Amino acid sequence: MTTEQELQSLFNTLDRNQDGKVSINELFLSPGLSAIISSETNTSSPQELLARYDSDEDGSITFEELKEAVEKANNLT
Repeated sequence: MTTEQELQSLFNTLDRNQDGKVSINELFLSPGLSAIISSETNTSSPQELLARYDSDEDGSITFEELKEAVEKANNLT
């Protein structure tokens, strides 16, 4: 389980260009961190994460979308 602060830190690390979104490319550039995200969101891959939780369908995940995914998986404390 992850706290919101830990999740924000993880998101900031993944968001290499600091645009407030994590793209599929950024997820693939950090396979270890992507594995943590997958386990926290109960998804098997970055593609599944985007398919399920990219609510605005812009090809990237915002912090709010990631937070929602982790909350739905009941892994946010």
